[in-house]
Amino acid sequence: MRIACAGGGPAGLYLAVLAAIRSGGRDEVVVLERNEPGRTHGFAVTFGEDLLDDAFRNDPAGGAALRRAARLWSAQEIRVGDHRPAHVGGKYGYSIARVELLDVLARRAEQLGVRIEYGRAVESREEVDADVVVAADGIGSRLRGARAEHFGTTITDGANRYVWLGADRDSDTFVWDFQRTDAGWMWIHLYPSSNGLSTCIAECEPGTWTALGLDAMSGPEAITLIESVFGRTLGGCRIVEPPGGLDAQPWLRFREVRNRTWRDGELVLAGDAAHTTHFGIGSGTVLAMQDSMALADALYGTDGAAGRDVVDLRDGNGRGAALAAYDARRRAQVGPVQDAAHRNMQWFEQAGRQLERADDPVDFAWSLADRRGDMGRIHYQLHRATQVPALRQVRRGLTTARRVRRAVLREASGRSRGPQD
Repeated sequence: MRIACAGGGPAGLYLAVLAAIRSGGRDEVVVLERNEPGRTHGFAVTFGEDLLDDAFRNDPAGGAALRRAARLWSAQEIRVGDHRPAHVGGKYGYSIARVELLDVLARRAEQLGVRIEYGRAVESREEVDADVVVAADGIGSRLRGARAEHFGTTITDGANRYVWLGADRDSDTFVWDFQRTDAGWMWIHLYPSSNGLSTCIAECEPGTWTALGLDAMSGPEAITLIESVFGRTLGGCRIVEPPGGLDAQPWLRFREVRNRTWRDGELVLAGDAAHTTHFGIGSGTVLAMQDSMALADALYGTDGAAGRDVVDLRDGNGRGAALAAYDARRRAQVGPVQDAAHRNMQWFEQAGRQLERADDPVDFAWSLADRRGDMGRIHYQLHRATQVPALRQVRRGLTTARRVRRAVLREASGRSRGPQD
């Protein structure tokens, strides 16, 4: 069987890795990436323990490489104006520069015999000679766009404006900073990367964006304004433009992509081509790689090449059944996550009004922590307790102990399975 992944992002590269492993090298796997090596957008992506568990289970050697390249962040702060920062306890995660993540996945894929063709844009299914074509070519997917009516694609724009920047700030703390300007509230999402930089997403409501004149400012002028508004949190650190520089109009609106089906014959969608989730929940990369795991399970079975006893992938009907199973299973899993991400987006679109009514920064921080609406009263009590420094240290210590134990169990499981080279 020949598998072609259109798009060399996390979804395409990880599917190629898993297909090479699960087929025992018998299937021909190729990744077709329109950009040259090392060229990508954005700064860092985030993920949690669940992705590491999945990565070690699917490919112990690749999972270990991912963990080595990632940066642990172990604290979260929410700052509102000049108030003392509020703290979110028990939270931690991992960050990795997107360019480093793609390098880790590409090196692993090539080690397993996958061919990666850089500078190869794919505009239509007919251009690719393969039994299975994975459209992992991003939010603006050409392959999906050519068959948008079949896929039932809907794209909904969010209201807020945001710009994706970086900062030469090295910290192990994830910070949200909300500051009032003369034109309204503005905020940044600031979190560490694995290369000594931080991702800095600046966001505001559309009325604030216009009143500040950001709609008419150049990129450098906007950066100067952001540095002045968030100077206390940045602490003299410099805002960094994204790779390739800023466009003439760098401010974006989030685009929520949904599809009625992810399958068209032997063409399937994965990653942002299939779905997007608001950057406020940091799940895009995780969902993309989980798409790849689900597709590999459908094609090969959860026990790798043993999946050939379930369906004969040399037969078109067998492949069709596998792809249909992937479509049904994965859409059902991602739907609730997109719903939660949509609630998260709506929270940020109303943040300015909430801030005007907020009497207690700690309660506002709780509203931010519970913006998806999935926490209970006990979590609120823990949140209040976390504001006490001694209790915060106790909770952080317990979280660290659980993290270390999980890592030991995960790595032991990976060693028992072998490297899968």
